[in-house]
Amino acid sequence: MSETEVPTREELVERAAKLVPLLRERALWIDENGRLPDEVLDALAGAGLFRMQTPRQYGGYESDARTLVEVHAELARGSVSAAFCVAVYSLQNWMTGLWADEVLDEVFARPDVRVCGGGAPTATATRVDGGYRITGEWAFTSGARHSHWKLSAARTGGEGGVFALMPMADLDLRDDWQTIGLEGTGSVTTVADDVFVPDHHIIDAAEFAANPCRSAANSAKGLYQVPIPVTATVAMVGVLLGAAEYALSSFLERLPGRGISYTDHTSQREAGVTHLQVGEAAMLVEEAQARAHGFAATVSAKTAASEPWTVAERIRSRVQIGRVGQLGKQAVEILASASGGSSVFRGVPITRIHRDIHAMLLHGFFNPQTNIELYGRHLCGLEPNTTYF
Repeated sequence: MSETEVPTREELVERAAKLVPLLRERALWIDENGRLPDEVLDALAGAGLFRMQTPRQYGGYESDARTLVEVHAELARGSVSAAFCVAVYSLQNWMTGLWADEVLDEVFARPDVRVCGGGAPTATATRVDGGYRITGEWAFTSGARHSHWKLSAARTGGEGGVFALMPMADLDLRDDWQTIGLEGTGSVTTVADDVFVPDHHIIDAAEFAANPCRSAANSAKGLYQVPIPVTATVAMVGVLLGAAEYALSSFLERLPGRGISYTDHTSQREAGVTHLQVGEAAMLVEEAQARAHGFAATVSAKTAASEPWTVAERIRSRVQIGRVGQLGKQAVEILASASGGSSVFRGVPITRIHRDIHAMLLHGFFNPQTNIELYGRHLCGLEPNTTYF
């Protein structure tokens, strides 16, 4: 497939913004059904948002970090679950770009292909002639219902492991995603029952962690020299930011005409306590924006220059997602507490945003305490207590 003209950041953000009304209209359906409706998938594909991390030689855009942050944030202003799914596809499509070209020819032959995945080695891979046979299951597979391929980790015995790229048609889905947050991501368990994966669809886990690019076409590109955890932060931090931005804008939209029950305040907008709440929440959102955009600028600059990443830079990169999430959640909690009794209805956005950002920050990679501990440990002169940075 020949390269296509790449939209600018402004064009992609504008396309995402035009989808916000549709996402808001379908937000309740998305939560109740644990998936994205066909019209949303079609609209996302039509806007080219599944191509942001597809290699250019397959019609993709190879969008920079700031573009991903802003587009994913814009989508989160309509539906956090939808934005989360798109961010997963951005990350996993990029990770697929590390494979050999013969694999990429197969995966990206499909326009707007969507790859899901997970790094927990909760399945077993047994060596056989020509590849591996994989049996096991992986929980929390966000976007699985709409994916064409899955990138999965599996144990090979002892300390060994592999990453395998498998067609979704070879896997079963267990409908076990009944949650109180991110319901629409449909993060069901995926199951492999003695699935054969050929050698060219396998990368040793230790090699994959170092992410040397096997693609001759991609290996010279700075984009594919960025550490995997850095790209994971790039992909996901915009969702957290957009959730907080949506909380603030939706609160202000509901404010006119509202009073404060059981008080003499006939207008919540004129109450001093509201000014304090909105001011504090807005500053938290602004601080999250500045941190996320500053991080994206750093990644974009290093990517353009194909510069290597030091341990300190990797750790500082990972802490960004925890801090942005922490700031965003604080803002959402202030606004949720100020939203009144009517906000408990499912159709009021703040209720859904509050649940979604809470669920996101329970994830081990996003968790503020885990990330800030890693950063502090490094500042204290100790070795990292994780390899995922």
